[in-house]
Amino acid sequence: MKSARIVITGVGLTAPNGNSLADFRRNLLNGIAGIKRTEVRYMGTQLAGLCDFDPLRYQKKKELRVGTRAGSIAIYCAREALADSGVAWDRVPKDRVGIYIGCTEHGNVETENEIFNISKFNYDTKFWSHYHNPRTVANNPAGETSLHLGVTGPSYTIGAACAAGNMGLIHATQMLRLGEVDFTICGGVSESTQTFGIFAGFKSQNALATHEDPHKASRPFDKARNGIVISEGGGLFTLERLEDAQARGAKIYGEIAGYHVNSDASDYVLPNPTRQAECIRAAIQRAAMEPRDIHIVNTHATATPMGDVQECEAVRAVFGADCPDTYINNTKSYIGHCMGAAGALELAGNLPSFDDLTVHPTINVDDLDPACALPGLVLNQPRKVAKVDTILNNSFGMLGINSTLIVKRFLP
Repeated sequence: MKSARIVITGVGLTAPNGNSLADFRRNLLNGIAGIKRTEVRYMGTQLAGLCDFDPLRYQKKKELRVGTRAGSIAIYCAREALADSGVAWDRVPKDRVGIYIGCTEHGNVETENEIFNISKFNYDTKFWSHYHNPRTVANNPAGETSLHLGVTGPSYTIGAACAAGNMGLIHATQMLRLGEVDFTICGGVSESTQTFGIFAGFKSQNALATHEDPHKASRPFDKARNGIVISEGGGLFTLERLEDAQARGAKIYGEIAGYHVNSDASDYVLPNPTRQAECIRAAIQRAAMEPRDIHIVNTHATATPMGDVQECEAVRAVFGADCPDTYINNTKSYIGHCMGAAGALELAGNLPSFDDLTVHPTINVDDLDPACALPGLVLNQPRKVAKVDTILNNSFGMLGINSTLIVKRFLP
């Protein structure tokens, strides 16, 4: 079973510029970003990517009061993915389902809110919520989803900084091949816009984006880029072994072709292009491909001055002059940095390229930084191409965690 073919059969998402794959993709092709101004406690107005999905579509008001924003995002995306997959959910053995959700950080917003609330009562802890512990444990988003769906199989989150979205899919693939589960819900979520701590942290690093036009604030590769736009969101997928998907006549978005995870072991925040290039090469090797076989490279680039340059150095080292059919794009230019959901949303936004043979661009590049100039970089306008058979998705995170995931066009 270690060599079992694993396929994507359902997609559910909420992003700052769309609450379904169809809307998300339409906005990516039309250059529509989703960045707004929002009030952040103690910090005033800040730029952020906020989702506007309807949590009451799948949850009751009491569940929202007891649970968390991350859990609500996960439940929404999971239910959307299940509906999209067409699986007869009432007939799926729930003990054979695995939920693997990548998350950058969790619990900060709940702790901040509790401290703020008891500050109004002279910090008397009798006003501290008894729901605080289940709200803040690291496995909360997957746990809330498990409770909501009645899943009794393994349900947990994967902490991998901003590589977490990719890691959810990678882990699900591994567990399906090990035979631990038969059906998975996987990907990544983030509630980062709900906590002032993450805004304050990036501001202390001089890494928060500023711009008079919110839609132009996230500017990967542009010479005038000046930092990250903090965003929330979620992207979850249903993954299955090919034979199971075919047995129920499922539609198939694509097949997991290769992946790799490694670590820089060199700096807390500064990426290491050598290790990133090694991660990309290893994923391509696992997929039994060559760099020229990759048609879309979705970059992690967050619009920080050094981070973008380091990744471009890694991509340039792998995809040189011998890759005429390789096109490079970036999704954060539309939605900002969705942290644990970033990799999952970025993969989702590119999956329709298998059908429409169109590469969505990186937007907001008015003056390309020469250090970020790459062959095949698609800027500002979609590009129709002759062939899209492979998508390579890069997601890198703090403390040097790197992940690369390759999805290929499904061929029976």
